[in-house]
Amino acid sequence: MPACAGITTLDGIRSLLIVFSLALPLAAPALPLDAPVRVVAVHDGDTVTVLENKRALRVRLTEIDAPELGQPYGKRARSALSSLCFGKTAELETRGRDRYGRVLARLKCEGVDANAEQVRRGLAWVFTRYTRADSPLYALQRDAQAARRGLWADSAPIPPWEWRRQRRAAARMVAPPR
Repeated sequence: MPACAGITTLDGIRSLLIVFSLALPLAAPALPLDAPVRVVAVHDGDTVTVLENKRALRVRLTEIDAPELGQPYGKRARSALSSLCFGKTAELETRGRDRYGRVLARLKCEGVDANAEQVRRGLAWVFTRYTRADSPLYALQRDAQAARRGLWADSAPIPPWEWRRQRRAAARMVAPPR
């Protein structure tokens, strides 16, 4: 009897997917903490591209979620992050990779914590799903809310994770049946 007797093709495919998904972070180049980099692109209020030893890396700022570009304050969040970091030398404190292969990191641009600064300016939410309860980012967010800075000037700002969920639901409603 073959070693794989009783395993369906679907089980085999699932097993391969699990193995590859576990191996992907190992195949991705690791960055040391505080690696000096240069910010060469700002995609939105929480994602940049950096050059590290002539290698471009897409970086997702951890613990924050900025408005999407199609949301109110989305372009302003990107502009603020660009002013803070674009073309500047920066340091990364890496935390791994996300499911899209982006490096997850705290980003310091010329000594300024970009993650915290986006929250302080009211241009990003603390991403509660991925942030410890004792993070100092919560105090910065409360201060921004109290001062009605940035997106907190709106009476009912919609967090990006809710906005994305609403957009996906709307897309499913208008998608033609298969």
